[in-house]
Amino acid sequence: MDAFVYIEEGVIIGDRVKIRAFTFIPTGVLIEDDVFIGPHVTFINDKYPRVGREWKLLKTIVKKGASIGAGSVILPVTIGKNSLIGAGSVVTKDIPDKVLAQGNPAKIIRRL
Repeated sequence: MDAFVYIEEGVIIGDRVKIRAFTFIPTGVLIEDDVFIGPHVTFINDKYPRVGREWKLLKTIVKKGASIGAGSVILPVTIGKNSLIGAGSVVTKDIPDKVLAQGNPAKIIRRL
């Protein structure tokens, strides 16, 4: 894990995970084994943030072998096994196994 990584309580991180600098990981995120998270990646656990209201913790799962490119924003979704998220993407929906997804919002470009 690099410097300037902020991980909140309750986050679960597997083995052999590389987390680059300036990444934010809030409560509710599960990162399985062999995952790469590029610099400046931000995970979000609330799709509708507001001050002073009740909110429901939403969960994110990054499955084994997935890679997330630099500067991506990950909403509460599941990123499939061995999938690749292109740099600068905003992931708003679940991503299946073994695909390349990129863009804002992230779309599947091709199978890997």
